Amino acid sequence: MDREWAELSPGEKREERFRRWLSPPGFKFAGPGAEKGYKERATRFMRALKLQEPDRVPCILPAGMFPAGYAGTNLQTVMYDYDELKRAWLKFLNDFDMDTYMGPNLVPPGRALEILDYKLYKWPGHGLSSRVSSYQAVESEWMMAGEYDELIRDPSDFWLRTYLPRIFGALEPFRRIPPFTNIEEIAIMSFVPFGAPDVQASLEALAEAGRESVRWMAVVGEVIVTSLVAGYPGLMGGLSKAPFDTVGDTLRGTQGIMMDMFQRPDKLREALERIVPLTIRSAIASAAATGSPCIFMPLHKGADGFMSDKQFRTFYWPTLKKVVMGLADDGILPILFAEGGYNTRLDVIKELPRGAAAWYFDQTDMARAKQVLGSTACLVGNVPTSLLMTGQPSEVKERCRRLIETCGPGGGYILAGGANIDEGNPDNLRAMMEAAREYGVYK
Repeated sequence: MDREWAELSPGEKREERFRRWLSPPGFKFAGPGAEKGYKERATRFMRALKLQEPDRVPCILPAGMFPAGYAGTNLQTVMYDYDELKRAWLKFLNDFDMDTYMGPNLVPPGRALEILDYKLYKWPGHGLSSRVSSYQAVESEWMMAGEYDELIRDPSDFWLRTYLPRIFGALEPFRRIPPFTNIEEIAIMSFVPFGAPDVQASLEALAEAGRESVRWMAVVGEVIVTSLVAGYPGLMGGLSKAPFDTVGDTLRGTQGIMMDMFQRPDKLREALERIVPLTIRSAIASAAATGSPCIFMPLHKGADGFMSDKQFRTFYWPTLKKVVMGLADDGILPILFAEGGYNTRLDVIKELPRGAAAWYFDQTDMARAKQVLGSTACLVGNVPTSLLMTGQPSEVKERCRRLIETCGPGGGYILAGGANIDEGNPDNLRAMMEAAREYGVYK
């Protein structure tokens, strides 16, 4: 099978991924109506992503953590009470007639994070007020400026013995574990550190967090299967990142990577190139596990004003483009979420060949995006988050109408929010679906 897959062209691989997505092998729907609904919804997205005209403009409801509050609970509760997590997300599924459904994958298991003493997030009841409806990333120099060579030389070893002990307090003793990537035969002395009580405590913490995560995943999986059985396809087959964001978000931090562009540009570029094949391999594995032909890629640090055009062309775009093309070569369609505005980036990102990716815009001028990219990429977005959270349904519907009239002609458009919302008026989400059905029909 691997040899047969390798012999397919990128286009043939993508068609095969779409075929499996449209007709999941060995899957049983709730009934003929559910199966018909699934195929209609999946086909709607597939045709839009292929820059074709579907029956109507598809719509992605930007729900985020919204189901928790909608069901009368909150994020803190559903991070720890998986029965409540299931109840909230199934209520949202049952109450909204959608084109696609996102399960509670983005709600992390709070107890597992506590067990490992996770330092990259603050969440309700753990650094944030219990009333907060989202979690907060914590940036820091989790990799020092002088450690680029260690990352480049052996990423797995750096991750295991340097990075993980910094972001997980419970794994701090892993600093003393010997490298597993030595080419010499492993001697019995290599196992001595595992006899230390603190290292054994770290291993037990990992096992306990793993058991907790399995309980969480069972509920998440049950909700996802329920939605599929009911006829609602999942669009995003996993999460990936631009190499620049991998370094800037979770290793050097924003301040660190900005300094590195000036103080050690060659080393930064070398590290970004080293990350490219690892990113591609991880995303391909995610798509294979979920069965979706699409990978979601939030782009955090490439927005207008974040760096100069020259810096974007030098540091951000080259390795992001390589990841996109690597995924496209394996038949995967990346959906690139351009957070903030990408108005000054449009003339750069149009370099991608037709159909290589879809662009999900947050605050970009959609009329110009349609003009520059409309013939080469499916466009997604961008009902303002502020409008969805504070506006009236009539205002939301009118904004959706204008977006559909601007981006819909000729196909290749998916109506969506500029970003996910965690709270707000549920009627505003319903107004989005009403607009897609009323204004988005292709004649």
